[in-house]
Amino acid sequence: MDYLWDTPSDVAKRLATKIRDIRKRKKITQKELAGRSNVSYATLRKFEKTGQISLESFIKLTMELGVVNELNELFTEPVYNSIEEVINANK
Repeated sequence: MDYLWDTPSDVAKRLATKIRDIRKRKKITQKELAGRSNVSYATLRKFEKTGQISLESFIKLTMELGVVNELNELFTEPVYNSIEEVINANK
């Protein structure tokens, strides 16, 4: 899938959908997840609807859902878009 034309809002909504799907797969209600993660219920509801959330609250949700390792793995393997980036990385 090519996300070249995505807006930040598109990416945020996609992340919210993924978190919602994980929550539902684990059969956890919004209220339960909010309480267990120490993220307010209103914040969680807004996030699942709009994708808007603070980074800290997002991390709390991923920790409670057991997917924080996926965040920790972000950017571990460099993605080079040009030979110049490769050269600069080795300096």
